[in-house]
Amino acid sequence: MSAQDFENEYKKEFEEKEDLKIDEMQKTNKGRVFEEAAGGRIVLCGANAYEQKYYFNPLFKEIPESIKKELNIISVLFTQEAGGIFTIVFEEDGNISIETNADEEDITYDEITAGLLVGEVRRKRQDLFEALGLYYRIYVLHENPADILDED
Repeated sequence: MSAQDFENEYKKEFEEKEDLKIDEMQKTNKGRVFEEAAGGRIVLCGANAYEQKYYFNPLFKEIPESIKKELNIISVLFTQEAGGIFTIVFEEDGNISIETNADEEDITYDEITAGLLVGEVRRKRQDLFEALGLYYRIYVLHENPADILDED
C-alpha cells in the first residue's frame, strides 16, 4: 500500500458520518446493555493483522487528530511486528489496558515478543496513556477535574 493509499484510507476512517455524542450513547438501553456485557470496558482502538484493518471507536472522535494518528501508528506497527490482534481498552476506572491476542492456529504469533512490545509501548507512551485516562475520566465518567488533581 502506498503512502497516498494509506492516507486516503485513514481519511475515510475518520470522516464524520453521523454525530455521535457519548452522553446520548450512554443514556440508551442499548448502550447500557453493551457496557454491562463488556464489564464497563470500552475499546478505544485496535488493529487486526489477519484482516489488516485498524479500528477507532467513533465515540472518541473528539480526541485531537494528532493523537488519533499516533494511536493508529502504534496499533498498526505493533501488529506488523508481532502479528495477532492489538487493542487499547479503557477500564471502568479510566485506566488503560493494552491487550494482544492471536488465533490458536497462528504459528507466527510470538507471545514473548508481543509481551515485550506491550511493555515497550507502555514505557515510551506513558504520558499519552495517562492523558487519555484523564480524558476518559473527565469527559466520559464525568469526574470532577479538581478531585482527580487532588488524588495526585
